Amino acid sequence: MRILIGNHIDPAIRDRGDLRAWTQRVIWFAREGDLVVLSDTPDPRFLAYATSFTGVDPASLHILIPPVGAFGGQLLDPESLTGEEFVRAVRDVLSEGGLGQVEEIFVLWPSAHVARFATALGVEDRFAGTEFFAQGGGELGNNKATFRALAAGAGVPIPAGAVCRSEREAVVATAALLEKSGAVMVKQAHNGAGVGNQLLLRDVSLASDHVGARHIHQLDGDGREAIEAYWRQRWDWASAQNRFSVVIEEFAPEAVSVYSEHYVADDETRPTEMGTLLYVGRRLSHQIVPLRDVDETIRVQLLAGGTRLAEAYRTLGYRGHLSADAVVTTGGRVIFTEVNAQVSGSLHIYQVIAHRIVETDVAPQRSVVEYHVPPTWAVPDFDAFLTAVDKLGCDYDPAARTGVIVSMPVIPLEINRAQFVFCIAYAADTDRQAVFDRLDARFATISASTYSASDHIGVPSRPAS
Repeated sequence: MRILIGNHIDPAIRDRGDLRAWTQRVIWFAREGDLVVLSDTPDPRFLAYATSFTGVDPASLHILIPPVGAFGGQLLDPESLTGEEFVRAVRDVLSEGGLGQVEEIFVLWPSAHVARFATALGVEDRFAGTEFFAQGGGELGNNKATFRALAAGAGVPIPAGAVCRSEREAVVATAALLEKSGAVMVKQAHNGAGVGNQLLLRDVSLASDHVGARHIHQLDGDGREAIEAYWRQRWDWASAQNRFSVVIEEFAPEAVSVYSEHYVADDETRPTEMGTLLYVGRRLSHQIVPLRDVDETIRVQLLAGGTRLAEAYRTLGYRGHLSADAVVTTGGRVIFTEVNAQVSGSLHIYQVIAHRIVETDVAPQRSVVEYHVPPTWAVPDFDAFLTAVDKLGCDYDPAARTGVIVSMPVIPLEINRAQFVFCIAYAADTDRQAVFDRLDARFATISASTYSASDHIGVPSRPAS
């Protein structure tokens, strides 16, 4: 038996909203008889749907919901894991096979509270990296400022830039970078999918919708005064009210976003997959695995840099899955931009859907793309989407190893609108685009002007005041 915990980044590090649907992706990793911990009861339709692909009997899973705590069940309250009542409930489940039968504690986010939970159960040795995570290693390993120090020390190429602890340092670093280029990327230490990035422009011609920066800002002038004015306005946002350092990097126009994932064990690291990230309207739109049709020199650089980073994090004490993100410049150079030392949003795509279900490397080769549903799509609910997929002839065909697999619950946000992700298994890019176009023609009924690129995916922009 394994214990799987569907958590997310600790709210003390970064405040998040309703993540019940997103964290249910942990179900893809479940095996027969596992104990699954979630913040709320899983969507029964998604549970049945996902396990129909993995071959797991959903009735064999032990699903436990801790006390809702401070977040009303929308997010797993980390402190609820170590409450006496919940630890007792877990012990009751484990007593059927004995505590010695716990093979592994698998978590989406390596929280110190999970380390305490494992210790309370007496199975701390089944949570790899317990000692590191118990001392706040999850925050350290996922901090973009820490990444720059570790990457530099390991000799891994990173963008020119600086880690800043004050507004004054940010002004100096920004001015120096803008002397060399017309744009810089400003990054919060903790955020994902470009939500915590802002593209700061002096040269407006460098503005791009295909970069991971949910926010964009054009300087009001070329002098230092414009830079100072920007940082007076944005320092609190960038630093999370002075809680964390701020990263400022040179912007690489027209670069392609890629990643190299690895598993970090006690005695070694091993590569697990490489893929591509694509942005539309500065939102993460879709990602593709495996990495195909790239120059071999790029593949070698990406694997080598990712491996060196994985080894650096292993030496630090990190254990588990790790994603090293990078960009490929127009000159063919691979530059690393961050490390996600956690179960990323890519692991279920390649480890389960691509490798086990679609078998992408079996002849004839297949690829898998996962799309975020565009904000222009009106999707009422899970059943409506699956019905449309079936009628359009896009549902997954095991014989052809192509078609649509919905990879998280379809949770309606409001009438006729839902936010979720889905995969397409395909043979060629033209096939992938044809399936997406059919779905787009069916569901794209909301005007794109309804939304601001700086808002979260699918959240209407505020009316002008």
